[in-house]
Amino acid sequence: MTADSLTYRVTVDDVTEAATRPRVLTRGDIVGAGLAATVVAAAFVVPRIAGEQWRGTLYAGAAPIFGNWLPHTGWGTVPAIAAAAVVVMHGPAVAERLRWRRLLAAAWVAAVVWAFSLAMVDGWQRGFAGRLTDPHEYLHEVGGVTDIPAMLRGFSGRILDFQPDSWTAHVSGHPPGALMVFVLLDRAGLRGGVWAGAACMLIGCSAVVAVAVALRALGAEDKARAALPFLVLAPAAVWVAVSADAMFAGVTAWGVALLAIACRPGGSPVAAVAGGAVLGVGVYLSYGLVLMAIPAAAVLVAGRTVRPLVPAILGALAVAAGFTLAGFWWLDGYHLVMDRYYQGIAAERPYVYWVWANLAATLCAVGLAAAPAVHRALARHRLRSFDPTSLLVTAGLCAILAADISGLSKAETERIWLPFDMWLLAATAFLPRAAARGWLAVQAAGTLLLAHMILTNW
Repeated sequence: MTADSLTYRVTVDDVTEAATRPRVLTRGDIVGAGLAATVVAAAFVVPRIAGEQWRGTLYAGAAPIFGNWLPHTGWGTVPAIAAAAVVVMHGPAVAERLRWRRLLAAAWVAAVVWAFSLAMVDGWQRGFAGRLTDPHEYLHEVGGVTDIPAMLRGFSGRILDFQPDSWTAHVSGHPPGALMVFVLLDRAGLRGGVWAGAACMLIGCSAVVAVAVALRALGAEDKARAALPFLVLAPAAVWVAVSADAMFAGVTAWGVALLAIACRPGGSPVAAVAGGAVLGVGVYLSYGLVLMAIPAAAVLVAGRTVRPLVPAILGALAVAAGFTLAGFWWLDGYHLVMDRYYQGIAAERPYVYWVWANLAATLCAVGLAAAPAVHRALARHRLRSFDPTSLLVTAGLCAILAADISGLSKAETERIWLPFDMWLLAATAFLPRAAARGWLAVQAAGTLLLAHMILTNW
């Protein structure tokens, strides 16, 4: 090879690499982040400038976030800042170099530390131990459940409000599986708000690992590693240690991950059955989690196989059969919940505001970095129809939009949509590696500002 030909080859290679290398900041990134910030700002400003009477119908003092404006600090302030600094400075490098199993363990521990620190900004009782003991929460009903089969048989009869034995708001708004989790914890001797909060936090934080496992199983380990620091440092952690929806997110994320494992060449049908069963359990934790069928379908498309479909359906049907034989018919519960929903404040909350303010609340939960990330993921989807990460991001976005349009989630979506948000956060894998620290800093700053300026109700 001559010197001239060598020079020519290097030049061509350099030009090709420069043309294909993602730019640190594009016009789409700027527009996406700008639009996201505008939507969030508008959602906060509109209630402030609207009339008092209309503002009262929102039933959210810090709309679009369900909480109240109250600048404060707490025991978790310094640990939260420290945890954020460590992930921002070292997260991308660690995610790129650490061995896979050690990386997953480190990510889960870091997510737990981040979530617990944010909860402790509000203090031990208000921020962690007492959240799930609220009169509207699940633990309020646990002591009255002395017979689980009898509870399941009579569950639907207590859903509607204004009865002497009506379930509390959260219990009535969900299938009996959610209450059963806390009843079983109580039966195991893990009683009270501390154990309930710990269970929600530990299971909820495991969603970070499940998303990474799913991406790797679909052949996108590089994207899983790139997204992990953002999954760990997600603003959604504000609601992970204090909400049962975090547990729902963890459960359903593992259902999708098991399905992804079953899609691998030679994947075991046992994993497919288990994935279907876990997703089936999710449907009995929250009615809205039927929308997890969208990410599940995206996994099959990304894996380019329908082989796990029948075993997964059988697993889900086995769970449904168990609840049905025990006396709870899901469709009866769903229709009664629709009635109960409009017996409460949902009848007054204006759809015209919440249909877009819900999305602002979701942006608060996934962070501004998600906007340019989703833009990049959708662009990738147009270029490569079967890119696993972009398919799962698209699926998460579709689930969110379907839930939003339904009008059955007006407010509080920063916690209700946690199971969908985790898949939207996978889009951060498409952000340029050179910009990762900058976007992580944006995520951390937004989360810390939110946690210290608003006293959230959940």
